[in-house]
Amino acid sequence: MASPPAAGQPEPAAGQPERVLVIKLGALGDFVQAIGPFAAIRRHHQDLRVTLLTTRPFEEIANASGLFDDVWTDGRPEGGDLGGWLRLRRRLLGGGFGRVYDLQTSDRSSFYYRMFWPGPKPEWSGIARGCSHPHANPHRDTMHTIDRQAEQLGMAGISEVPSPDLSWAKADVSRFGLGGRFILLIPGGAQHRAAKRWPVDCFAEVAAALAERDIVPVLLGSSAESDLIADITARCPDAIDLSGQTSLLELAQLGREGVAAIGNDTGPMHLIAAVGCKSVVLFSEASDPALCAQRGPAVTILRRPTLTGLSIQDVLAALD
Repeated sequence: MASPPAAGQPEPAAGQPERVLVIKLGALGDFVQAIGPFAAIRRHHQDLRVTLLTTRPFEEIANASGLFDDVWTDGRPEGGDLGGWLRLRRRLLGGGFGRVYDLQTSDRSSFYYRMFWPGPKPEWSGIARGCSHPHANPHRDTMHTIDRQAEQLGMAGISEVPSPDLSWAKADVSRFGLGGRFILLIPGGAQHRAAKRWPVDCFAEVAAALAERDIVPVLLGSSAESDLIADITARCPDAIDLSGQTSLLELAQLGREGVAAIGNDTGPMHLIAAVGCKSVVLFSEASDPALCAQRGPAVTILRRPTLTGLSIQDVLAALD
């Protein structure tokens, strides 16, 4: 492997096959921000077999990236799913991994290191106690996700981590029948974090303002957000509702073809910003852009203590 274990850490087993495992379970924004690290790991281990352990929502986009030889989607067994945990342990032990890059760095993914008991354990980059290549920065949780992962990989011997490149994330979106200019609107987000959502009335007014400019408002979100989006289309009949209809690759393509995007701090905005779409992202004090802001070549962050204090005029002005 590329670098020796940190002082005082266990040596990897001699003669272990040279295979690499990358752990990234989700969520969407975190997955997008790991694409640069994925590429760095692939380049660093270009002659080895690299496997991604993730979850089913990311299977298609992970395969499309061409960065992995194998994509496993059974990475998150439920707490009481004993069979699922046993299958995952057998798979990890049988994978022949010489090194693991834990880019999830959660309590769950750190527990996977313990699943290699009694050993031999692979080299491990992450925060699992006793691992060979720990991300040994006590202030890691105060860093932006992309910077934190780059530093983690640097401590494991990978010095160059590129910005996310999603030039491969393409899809045919002709089935949606979008002609002319359109702007993507993402009014949803985590249901349990309402403070991260700009009021639906504001999105409806923005949609109407865009329609008056002969720009089609295209509303995106999950099927769980269809009622929210239906409320907007009821007020702006010119808006197009694509909630629950787009794959991640189609979402990326819509971002590539759209004039711009306006949305809350939520996963789809990470993907849209990363493909180069002009993006206006709305933040309240419920999340900190210093830690998790969307990154891309044309991103504007608008932040207010509460999103009820963000005016429609300010959002529209950010498009100019």
